[in-house]
Amino acid sequence: MSKPSPEIQLDVRDLEVHYDGIRALHGVSFSVPKGEIVTLIGANGAGKTSILRAISGLTPCTGAIAFEGQDLRRVPAHRIVGLGIAHVPEGRGIFGNLTVQENLRLATWQRTDKGEINADYDRVFGLFPRLRERREQPGGTLSGGEQQMLAVGRALMSRGRLLLLDEPSMGLAPRLVREIFRIIVDINQTGVTVLLVEQNANMALHIAARAYVLETGAITLAGTGQELLGDPRVKEAYLGA
Repeated sequence: MSKPSPEIQLDVRDLEVHYDGIRALHGVSFSVPKGEIVTLIGANGAGKTSILRAISGLTPCTGAIAFEGQDLRRVPAHRIVGLGIAHVPEGRGIFGNLTVQENLRLATWQRTDKGEINADYDRVFGLFPRLRERREQPGGTLSGGEQQMLAVGRALMSRGRLLLLDEPSMGLAPRLVREIFRIIVDINQTGVTVLLVEQNANMALHIAARAYVLETGAITLAGTGQELLGDPRVKEAYLGA
């Protein structure tokens, strides 16, 4: 008996983004099944960040983007967050003058289930014990790894069902990179779908159910994470083999 098709949570079709007349994305199409980790890999400038920003409503685009069946093209960015998409941008984007607790609280401003917020603090502090220890410390005084944890924790506080992660391992020591990827898997196992943009292709492909290779604004390869790990073209270009 064949396996049932997975439920598609995010569907992107013919996505194009232009910057000052230059086309950065060339009709990109892919889908993200509910409950999976899907990764986009590729070199700097390939268009990976543009895809995440278009999904979040931060970058104008053409094409179709549907989240749980709802067309996002004319939905403003602040409403997209409210629909259940949480975006952790490249560079983390935390507020350095606010405490850890205040950074986390900012993510709850649209929530109506105020009684559940304390439980979500406990969830975040359970995933990131160091944030609990530093909850009254300004975000700007945290280490790079701790700031990345805070950025992910803040996204989780919005109760997003789809988590967009843009280069979560950038600039981190190898030990912290392994920890961040372990936490991504832990988050996914709680039922959160993850769309991961990552230059560390080896780590990303090891945890991804499926993956896409992006080159100069177009998808050139697609498959499961394991399939792309074994693909000679991926090995040569992205895995140092």
